[in-house]
Amino acid sequence: MAIKPLIALLSLLPGEALTETVLGAYIFHRHGDRTSKSWPPTSLTALGADQVYVSGQWYRNRYIASNSTHTILNIASDIALLSQMSITAPVDNVLQSSAEVFTQAIYPPAGTAATQTLANGEEVQAPLNGYQYIPVNIVSSAASSSGAEDNPWLQGSSGCAKAVVSSNDYFQSSEYLELLSSTRQFYQDLLPVYNTTFDSSEATFKNAYAIFDYVHVSQIHNASIPSDGLLTNDTVVQLQTLANAHELGLAFNQSEPVRAIAGSVLAAQIIDALNDTIESSLKKKSAERFNVQFGAYATFMSFFGLSNLTSVNEDFKGIVDYASSMTFELVTNATVNGTDAPITVSPDDVSVRFLFSNGSASDSAPAQEYPLFGQTETTIPWSDFVTNMQKFSIGDTPSWCTACGNSTGVCASSSSSSGSGSASASGSSSGSGSGLSAGAAAAVGVCSLLGLVLLLILGAALAGFRVVKKGKRAVQEPTASAAEAGTKA
Repeated sequence: MAIKPLIALLSLLPGEALTETVLGAYIFHRHGDRTSKSWPPTSLTALGADQVYVSGQWYRNRYIASNSTHTILNIASDIALLSQMSITAPVDNVLQSSAEVFTQAIYPPAGTAATQTLANGEEVQAPLNGYQYIPVNIVSSAASSSGAEDNPWLQGSSGCAKAVVSSNDYFQSSEYLELLSSTRQFYQDLLPVYNTTFDSSEATFKNAYAIFDYVHVSQIHNASIPSDGLLTNDTVVQLQTLANAHELGLAFNQSEPVRAIAGSVLAAQIIDALNDTIESSLKKKSAERFNVQFGAYATFMSFFGLSNLTSVNEDFKGIVDYASSMTFELVTNATVNGTDAPITVSPDDVSVRFLFSNGSASDSAPAQEYPLFGQTETTIPWSDFVTNMQKFSIGDTPSWCTACGNSTGVCASSSSSSGSGSASASGSSSGSGSGLSAGAAAAVGVCSLLGLVLLLILGAALAGFRVVKKGKRAVQEPTASAAEAGTKA
């Protein structure tokens, strides 16, 4: 009979392939193609929206659709249940727009399924063929700062004094000075391409990212480029390679982890969100299980360095492509359905799988699994994941203030308090390419940030956005601009 060969075949499959359940997922996502940072304000392009939409479709097919390959436990498949998800982005038009596009890919218009019957018996279908209105929340502690897409300077609005000083130290490093000198003629030779935006004094390795971004956007959108004959394939590759080195130097330093403050903040948010999923009832349909945050490429780079992904693959040392994403899947092989299922899953039965897609995740280019923290396995026990993440995560105000060396503004009231989060990313910096000490940077940062935060909150209120706080904190977190470092996207 055919049943015997079938049983034999099933016995050859690994156990997890038969019993694994996805409890939840946390996705950190970059925006799609946008206009150049050299001409702010930036805006999401039609191509960029399409890139994000393709990625969103792939995640829908993986986690949400009724026939998805890794269906999240109890997730609504067609009509969104808002309590099950959190879609967030900082105050930035490119990141907010990208997040809105993503929501429409994971929960597209529902057609007649979105029809409601009123008390008088009348049936009403939502407009635009059952368009689903999924809110994108403005987070008060995003891993990428407000206005990320209009800001050309990595730590410009981080508010973290030691992070500013540490990044400025890069401009005094032997690595930077050597590249500044050795590439001077390279950038000068390309002046005819971009001299309408950068003059001779600006055409150096110091502006490696800004120049690359300008050329990259021009090649995508401009029908003609001045002296485009200079832009050979090798030259364009060199521009990106130099931009990668420049940005990684600003985003991460092994001996000064505070430089990667954005990655530390993100790590704490990931732990909090996934832990909430573990603690929620398995039988509660409304439990939050799907978290998506849109943010800057610099946050990716900071996290890659902190989690030792830079030693795994060269992709983790460069600027991630538009619509890139990294995902943390919460999985278990324990029984979670049926009458014998417990109310909550034991953390001992839970593991985390990491996936990354450099560019839009799609059927032809799906997100790939990679090992975190220098390990060999791509799926690791929850306890190991938390232990390693807590080595560099920063999840509350006192820890953030200690790591950043800030003692005024939001840090004044917490300087005498002890926090529960990790301050392991404190690091130390003695000099600064800009001549700013930690104290001076803090003073300047706090004064400007307080005014900025008030304006952002007022603007958000007038625009109708909701401001929410991510995670459960023992004390109030820093404001959006004060808590994050990754301002480039």
